[in-house]
Amino acid sequence: MRILLVEDDDLLAQAVATALTKQNYVVDIAADGEAGWELISVCNYDLILLDVILPKLDGISLCRQLRQSGHQMLILLLTAKDTKTDKVIGLDAGADDYVVKPFDFQELSARIRALLRRGNTSLPPILEWGSLRLDPSTCEVTYADIVLNLTAKEFSLLDLFLRNNQRIFSRSAIVDQLWSAEKDPPEENTIKSHIKSLRQKLKAAGANYDFIETVYGMGYRLKALSNEQKCQKDQQETDLKQQKTLLAAIAQQRENFKVKVDSRITVLNLAADALRKGTLDVELRQKAEQEAHKLAGSLGSFGFPKGSLLANEIEDVFQNQKYISQAKCFYLDKLLIKLQRELEKAPVEQIQNLLLVISNDRQVVEELIKEAENQELQVKIATNLTTARNIIPSLNPDVVLLDLDIDKDSLKLLRELSQRSATLGGTPSPLPEIPVLVFTERNNFSYRVEVARAGGRAFLQKSMPPSQILESVSQILQQTCITEARVMIVDDDSQTLTFIQQSLEPLGLTLKTLEDSRYFWDNLTEFSPDLLILDVEMPNINGIEICQVVRNDPYWKSLPVLFLVDNLNTDIVEQIFAIGADDCISKTAKNSQLITRVLNLVKRI
Repeated sequence: MRILLVEDDDLLAQAVATALTKQNYVVDIAADGEAGWELISVCNYDLILLDVILPKLDGISLCRQLRQSGHQMLILLLTAKDTKTDKVIGLDAGADDYVVKPFDFQELSARIRALLRRGNTSLPPILEWGSLRLDPSTCEVTYADIVLNLTAKEFSLLDLFLRNNQRIFSRSAIVDQLWSAEKDPPEENTIKSHIKSLRQKLKAAGANYDFIETVYGMGYRLKALSNEQKCQKDQQETDLKQQKTLLAAIAQQRENFKVKVDSRITVLNLAADALRKGTLDVELRQKAEQEAHKLAGSLGSFGFPKGSLLANEIEDVFQNQKYISQAKCFYLDKLLIKLQRELEKAPVEQIQNLLLVISNDRQVVEELIKEAENQELQVKIATNLTTARNIIPSLNPDVVLLDLDIDKDSLKLLRELSQRSATLGGTPSPLPEIPVLVFTERNNFSYRVEVARAGGRAFLQKSMPPSQILESVSQILQQTCITEARVMIVDDDSQTLTFIQQSLEPLGLTLKTLEDSRYFWDNLTEFSPDLLILDVEMPNINGIEICQVVRNDPYWKSLPVLFLVDNLNTDIVEQIFAIGADDCISKTAKNSQLITRVLNLVKRI
């Protein structure tokens, strides 16, 4: 299968091309829309990966131009703009699907496979011809259950013949399909050599030598089946060896990307420095905006999702054509510091969220699985409550979708999952519960109240479209991503600091404690917290004064602040909220109460 990647970010383009080549795709790269159009004019592509924002000719315009010219190849848009309007414009322009940057490489591969299957609906996920079986997702080929060890080109040849099993391919047609435009075309004997080697490997497994037959004067094709009949088997689980090969390639590209990304950070720092000095010209500003845009679209794909968000904020600053205030300059400096600190961390492994669906409604489940192919969700199914209880400890799903109509005890399971706890170091400590969404055919108010009391996070109707159900799942997943939050605690009592640390560390939060409030500002700017916990009464500088300082700063003024107080009397509480506190809690409160208050504030970030 031949793919054209039209992407102006050369680092991302090379990484994507490498990952796809490992899966035996032939990949050409174009760095702008006009170059992409020229390649499409001379080469036949099965699919085009098309970035939306491109130099010379943007992706949407190129997509329209292709459809207006009668080109029918599949088009998958790569867009950094995750809004419904942008998606609608892309699909209306003729795109078949879209992936939002930064994307997961494995999800991108799955979406490509799904699109290619959709493009030829007559083809099953597993390609078969008699006793020959080729699995595109694992790159495994067997004949009569004997595994064939094929080279990348041999695999691509066989894949080409199986997808077009009635077609005769000339040598020139094979070159057009399987050799990149960037490489010189092979000699005639090279094609013959690949065909000969493929025939020999098939014969060694028990096939006839002319399984791939020569049609003299025309080319090659699969020999028509006689006694052998096509058979369709269920798709097997992904082959671990092939998956490891792909992950290794992604890891290598991630390291290459991290080395080269310094040049982009340098451009951003130069632009920020010029902005402070009032010497930022249009050219450098546009260059900084472009580099920030590329980082926003690629960092998440290489294991730095928070870096993508920071780069997106940096891009917004440079996009603003109006006067940029000193406060904005300070904000930009902080963003760059955060971004550089983020890139010093180990990359986050790209793991799809796991959704456990507990339902025996076969039609609904099948529709959800089909829709989940288009989203970053891995789906597991439990058809009864007993199975669900048995597999949840080992699966540890990120979210559960529970069919309330499956059993009279469904609400009991909902309560169990919402109140889950574990024992850490011999002491029971609450863990974040598994969020549970329920779906049902019932729709009365009293039942909704029961679900809310049991801890349900959403009440959905079975009649809803699968896309809407999974959109609710995604929203819940976004709300539960709290483990990267950074919390700074300022209190002159070491025992209080120890108590808070022991309460919050099991949640996976990053903590910073400070006893001497005189060093608050340096620690604040260095640690960059997402939440600030302050004691009211402290020597030298008290918590109320610190909160006022924070609220007076243009960058930190929105930082959530939780106060610790010895006595919750009316005067203290009114004073705290008057100077901008978000919440307060007694120092004598239980650790479960503290955790609840902290999580509520963190979820608002």
